[in-house]
Amino acid sequence: MKQNIPEKGAVVQRDGETYAVKVHMPGGYTTPGELRTVADVAERYGIPSVKVTIAQRIALIGIPEEKIDAVRSDLGDLEDGATGLCIRYVKMCPGATWCKRGQQATYDIGMEMDRRYHRLQVPWKFKMAVSGCANDCMEGCIRDLGLIGTSKGWNIMLGGNGGSRPRFSARLLENVPTESEALAAVEKIVAWFQSLERKCRIGKVVEELGIDAIREAIFGK
Repeated sequence: MKQNIPEKGAVVQRDGETYAVKVHMPGGYTTPGELRTVADVAERYGIPSVKVTIAQRIALIGIPEEKIDAVRSDLGDLEDGATGLCIRYVKMCPGATWCKRGQQATYDIGMEMDRRYHRLQVPWKFKMAVSGCANDCMEGCIRDLGLIGTSKGWNIMLGGNGGSRPRFSARLLENVPTESEALAAVEKIVAWFQSLERKCRIGKVVEELGIDAIREAIFGK
């Protein structure tokens, strides 16, 4: 059976012969022009399945290996490429800009996190989410790093994941008052994780060390 081709952002499918290539749509936001490009590529190469994923991306599924390079080339900057040991995505809800329940606006901070960290190499795969209120529609509770809006700022959650051994994230910081302070905290968290020699999800580190020790290691408090 063939394997994933990380350098091409291609994930082998169940048939063992074809691949999926993902389209990057930060936070699920896109434009009519970008959607037309995706549709044109799917039609041009006879791609049999086009799926919106839970990671707020589009997956083009069923691509023969010999067509991967052409598909990626025609997608251009839309091609996602986040496979392997990297920050896979930053999910974000509509936030206070649109949602009546939102406590904080998510677009600017989520897009900035995507710009800084999408595809960044880290010791293990890493997923981020930004939710505008405690309803946590983006499931920061099971993401490696989650921001959850409150009336006083942002709660920063760490160490969640799904999978065969799911974990809930732990609250690392509470009510971080401004967007800039939240982004600065995220930067320190990512740098700390990059510095680790461990090859595992960050949730396992939280489980072993405890959230208080990690807070001390990153922020000295």
